[in-house]
Amino acid sequence: MTIVMIPLLFLMVTAGYVFFVPVENRRPEFSSVKGFIHFVVDVAIYAIPMLIVFALVHMQTTAATLLGIPANQNYARYIMILEGNTVSLLQEIATPLLTYVSGFFYLLMFPFLMVFTFLLLVYLQRHKAIQEFVVAFILIYMLAFPFYIFFPVHVTGYTLSGVTPLLYNLSPLIAEGVRIVDPELNNCFPSLHAALSVMAMIMVLHNVKSRRYQVFAVITTAAILFTILYLGIHWLSDLIAGILLAIVCCMIAFRYSEHLFAIYRWIVAMIAWKFKGPKLPCVGCNRRINFDSVMQCDYCGTEYNIKVRVGSLLKRFRKRFSS
Repeated sequence: MTIVMIPLLFLMVTAGYVFFVPVENRRPEFSSVKGFIHFVVDVAIYAIPMLIVFALVHMQTTAATLLGIPANQNYARYIMILEGNTVSLLQEIATPLLTYVSGFFYLLMFPFLMVFTFLLLVYLQRHKAIQEFVVAFILIYMLAFPFYIFFPVHVTGYTLSGVTPLLYNLSPLIAEGVRIVDPELNNCFPSLHAALSVMAMIMVLHNVKSRRYQVFAVITTAAILFTILYLGIHWLSDLIAGILLAIVCCMIAFRYSEHLFAIYRWIVAMIAWKFKGPKLPCVGCNRRINFDSVMQCDYCGTEYNIKVRVGSLLKRFRKRFSS
């Protein structure tokens, strides 16, 4: 399934660039080899921490085993007490066309929303916005991951008698592909599809001026929230918890991303300095700079010294809690 999805996602991102990036906002410097290399470097720098956290999902079974948590643990019965068979009402309108369209949104539009939003922010050189995106992404995974280990909840399609696992019945390849990330189909509470799509939508509304893409992000997110219930995957509680998780993580990212991202940015700056790597973008002025032992931008004075950043964060916390 991955072999099919990657080329499709690439084509969708290309189409998204043509449709959502106005000609007047396109950056001619990225059409050169040097500009393209800078773009790839920026994407790699910001994507690496997200990929590391994403890889934690594959360690869920190992972590549960080490902690002595039974593989068949399932807390869906408590959610059933809370909301009963409410989700099954959505499948009363089920049709083959609606199922295929919902599957398309779940399997392709969700990753497109995430990937294209991230790439768009990098392309527009909105470095503060990218940091907010990365921090919110990491926080969502870090806060959701303990629930998947200690509070596993199975999908509605294999739990409720009135709900059919429509997504997994579409194709064996789809079921197999989903199990690569979620082997036991029990990573339901909170819903990462809900949390990440709402987070991406908030980032678009907050940081992207394109009215067209804002409308697209809102409609796509609403469709994703519908599909995760309709396809027999998530519970209503999962959806609500995912939305709340996204809002909380975005609020933290908007307020503290500069400080929370400082450690990683300092590591990247040190590597670039030690190994004479490529010029890196300054988050303060977007100019490309060569770092030295001072770890400060010569143009705008943005400080990259980790001691200064951590000290500033601690000072902010002390001031906040003392008042």
